[in-house]
Amino acid sequence: MVTSQVFGVPRLVIAAPSSGSGKTTVATGLMAAFAGRGLAVSPHKAGPDYIDPGYHALATGRPGRNLDAYLCGPELVAPLFAHGAAGCDLAIVEGVMGLYDGAAGRGELASTAQVAKLLRAPVVLVVDASSQSRSVAALVHGFASFDPQVRLGGVILNKVGSDRHEAMLREALEEAGTPVLGVLRRAPQVSAPSRHLGLVPVAERRADAVASVAALAEQVRAGCDLEALLALARSAPALDCAVWSPELALAEADARGRAAAPADGLAPAPGAGRPVVAVAGGAAFTFSYAEHAELLTAAGAEVVPFDPLRDEQLPERTAGLVIGGGFPEVYAPELSANEPLRKAVADFAAAGGPIAAECAGLLYLARSLDGKPMCAVLDADARMSERLTLGYREAVAVSDSSLAAAGTRLRGHEFHRTVVDPGAGEAPAWGFTHPERRVEGFVRQGVHASYLHTHWAAEPSVARRFTGAAAARP
Repeated sequence: MVTSQVFGVPRLVIAAPSSGSGKTTVATGLMAAFAGRGLAVSPHKAGPDYIDPGYHALATGRPGRNLDAYLCGPELVAPLFAHGAAGCDLAIVEGVMGLYDGAAGRGELASTAQVAKLLRAPVVLVVDASSQSRSVAALVHGFASFDPQVRLGGVILNKVGSDRHEAMLREALEEAGTPVLGVLRRAPQVSAPSRHLGLVPVAERRADAVASVAALAEQVRAGCDLEALLALARSAPALDCAVWSPELALAEADARGRAAAPADGLAPAPGAGRPVVAVAGGAAFTFSYAEHAELLTAAGAEVVPFDPLRDEQLPERTAGLVIGGGFPEVYAPELSANEPLRKAVADFAAAGGPIAAECAGLLYLARSLDGKPMCAVLDADARMSERLTLGYREAVAVSDSSLAAAGTRLRGHEFHRTVVDPGAGEAPAWGFTHPERRVEGFVRQGVHASYLHTHWAAEPSVARRFTGAAAARP
């Protein structure tokens, strides 16, 4: 990071009383509507969610970025925001869950309210008004007065049934002194399809998603006061904060002496070229934080995407392999049918190649997924289950690996409906210290595979270490 500087981009936080109120609909529609007016809009999402930022990116043409005070710490929220929003005309942050909901048992930590306060941003509350009239005023009053440091700038009413219903809601909120900045009618044609872990990612339905985002923009243009919303965004005071940079974040990690690679000090040798780090993408592997690729690049890697559904070989000169999260369970037959790539991944692992696999990547490296053969890098079988595993975790690396030295501490997030039945003899990747104590994941030769999703901006040394392991490949 750099020394503090004044950062004055106009900004809004889109929040709600609870999940399911329409935050994603409104936030994505606003992003698309303002982008359609020629504004450079910076999209952000509070919390660890990977799917909503895909819709944000489609709406704005810029990477959707996460702001998570649990994964990265409150001190990085404003710097990461400033990094993503640099040079933009407007920034819109979609909240997570209800406005004041955060990490369980940790007060306001990782809540939308905390992010809004850290960004000194006005909040627009999206209220599902489908089953209320005058009570809406009491609900909004409670959210506006609960924390005086949270500035509630107005309300957007969602799922309004009729002109008469709208009139009753407006009258109630006028009495409460809360501006109504938009009214959206029920419009199921613009909703995105969902399944077991939330919305279907953009990469799986791009043509339909483009049409949905365009419809959202039109709905928001018709139902919201864009000029009033822009004026509210411009009323946000200037932020005095550092601006995050992958290069300087790595330099700080190096200075702390916590970035030793498997061979100390390893980095691409001058004139030797940058080691290729292949990053899985496509419809089956859609979960990724933009900062990860930026950190790998700053650490000296050449980041090259590939699609395990379509590509039969790893990218040329692959020296490291990153397989993030996604939905391999949906594509298990297609992934299994791509035998050449499965063999290439298995051969790469057998030769000691560094592999960082999170959640979906773990399933892909298993021997099988729901009975379908996978890469068989790990002595484990994966299957769907009825139980949802969800929540923040505090973890410490148990084993030295290509990703983390033993003792490295990170916060992460689990979110899956699969289980892995491991064989004997695999070393664990992480030891969880909160909220429960257990070991999880696998380390074998250069492989680090785990259910835990982490944000590398919190500990840039992992990007340096992984790139060093790739650079050490013959």
